[in-house]
Amino acid sequence: MVKILIVDDEQAILDLLEMILKREQFQVAVANNGRMALNLFDSFKPDLVILDLMLPDISGHDLCKEITRRKKTSIVMLTAKDDIVDKVLGLELGADDYITKPFDTRELIARVKAVLRRVEKNNEPPKKVVEHYDLTIDLENRIVKKNGNNIELTLKEYELLEVFARNPQKVFSREELLQKAWGYDFMGDTRAVDICITRLRKKIEEDSSNPKHIITVYGFGYRFGGA
Repeated sequence: MVKILIVDDEQAILDLLEMILKREQFQVAVANNGRMALNLFDSFKPDLVILDLMLPDISGHDLCKEITRRKKTSIVMLTAKDDIVDKVLGLELGADDYITKPFDTRELIARVKAVLRRVEKNNEPPKKVVEHYDLTIDLENRIVKKNGNNIELTLKEYELLEVFARNPQKVFSREELLQKAWGYDFMGDTRAVDICITRLRKKIEEDSSNPKHIITVYGFGYRFGGA
């Protein structure tokens, strides 16, 4: 169960957030000052901290800095301040998001879940092998197989295919593919992408005129598989 620590000096907000977060099946601990928060942080070991900037003993910014120093933990800043400087400072000190009082509880829950999803995604081990229909791409060893047979690709063809394989269903413009696969603007000549994809399709597609791996998104660019 995901653990959330709420730090706020307003009892009404503590009670409200504790209630709605428990209703969402989170395990919750609460603290009404900075020192109590640090003690709970060490003992409770939360996955995420909802942290008010205005505390009676320690500033929220200092507390954020100390929490991230002890352990990398997701933090959502909660503050009555609407000053962009405070928000930017909080983010620079390690906060993942912020929400301003008064807040809608549905928005706060949505932001908490969004932060947790990002953390979960970032903690996923990178894919080593991508399989799509009859194509297998070994990203660790840079080997591409079709129906179990090795396919010989040029360096640029492989690098372009790897960009697609690491980002399935993402639509790339030709300019983006130039930057990611070529590493520079290539004099702005996007024809290089089209030429390379044409060659690549002839090697990996069963029917290059009706591709199922690298799909043309008309008026924009290309994507790898997906609807």
